[in-house]
Amino acid sequence: MLTKFEKQVLEAVRRVPRGKLVTYKQIAKIIKKPQAQRAVGNALEKNPSPIKIPCHRVIRADGRIGGYKWGKMKKIELLRKEGIRIRNGKVVEWR
Repeated sequence: MLTKFEKQVLEAVRRVPRGKLVTYKQIAKIIKKPQAQRAVGNALEKNPSPIKIPCHRVIRADGRIGGYKWGKMKKIELLRKEGIRIRNGKVVEWR
């Protein structure tokens, strides 16, 4: 069962459109918990529906892709399918 915080994180991520990215920190600010970017990552690990809730669209503030439930290579593959350019594990020109 998900906590209220985890539900808030997943709902915010659900709204990220295809081909767009947000950072863990941006999600933390959206849910009004600006210091909780690490907790955002932990909540995303519990994503019960990765098709409806595209947690692969959440990256680190420095442009690195960060973790993913099914591994970084899968995250890179999904992002590239959405037109996101990645080089050496870092998103190119994402802002």
